Amino acid sequence: MSYTFETEYLDLLSYIMDKGEDRADRTGTGTRAMFALNMSIDLAEGFPILTTKKVPFKSVVAELLWFIEGSGDERRLAELTHGTRDPAKKTIWSPNAEGTTGSAFKPEFSGDLGRVYGVQWRSWKTTTVLDYDDYLGHGVGTTTYFGAKAQTSHTDQLAEVVDKLRTRPTDRRILMSAWNPGELDQMALPPCHMFVQFYLSNDRKLSCQMYQRSVDAFLGLPWNMPSYALLTHILAKVIGADVGTLTICMGDTHIYRDHFEQVKTQLSRNPHPLPKLVISDNVTNIDHLSVDDFTLDGYVCEPAIKAHMSA
Repeated sequence: MSYTFETEYLDLLSYIMDKGEDRADRTGTGTRAMFALNMSIDLAEGFPILTTKKVPFKSVVAELLWFIEGSGDERRLAELTHGTRDPAKKTIWSPNAEGTTGSAFKPEFSGDLGRVYGVQWRSWKTTTVLDYDDYLGHGVGTTTYFGAKAQTSHTDQLAEVVDKLRTRPTDRRILMSAWNPGELDQMALPPCHMFVQFYLSNDRKLSCQMYQRSVDAFLGLPWNMPSYALLTHILAKVIGADVGTLTICMGDTHIYRDHFEQVKTQLSRNPHPLPKLVISDNVTNIDHLSVDDFTLDGYVCEPAIKAHMSA
């Protein structure tokens, strides 16, 4: 079946509400959930941001640029979002930084979120054991090296993605992972959107496929869709390509019980035409980006729908 972006999203909400199973969850809120769903979005149709409720585009941009910077500092996200590190200015990551999510992670400084998304994208830590002929005990979670010499280096996954798109566009390894099993205990929150792969077609259209293990369909997914669409647009701009499709493969896809009424409200609304993403000509390098480089032309939307974020 062929759907426009927002119609497909609204159908997804309806499908979960009608066919999902009620389940307990880590937060204690309870969800209605389904498994192994997906959405495929034609990025040429318009920029995929919801119009049946307002989504804060500037905040979406700020978080993505925060990832691209490789930062794990929540106050840096506040600076990108609000222009200040003032503790009174909150971000969507503030509950994690304030230790209210039940995580066992111990921050090193105020606002430290540990080795979360962007840190893994730009600085995946690799330990190489030297002069050592017995690798027993070096699996996930192992820290003992039995006196062997070890050397730590870092891999910039995002820089490698850009390089491969430019020099080896048919490579089947143009991907990034945020899910680092050996460092989950060093993160304030394990990644939900955890794996992404890019494909540059022969007619130079860049497509993106992302896997998301846990999908808050009402609050989280409306943020993740424009975020990964923007990432695809940025990479396409940097390498001189057009955009193709964004596909999101979803694991546990759920609506929290305290979002049911909000979902009904959203489903009663009619979508507006999608806006167009406008990117400044200044965007030529992933390491030189500003929130002001990105605007939406023609974003007409219904009012925001407030809902509690379970954590």
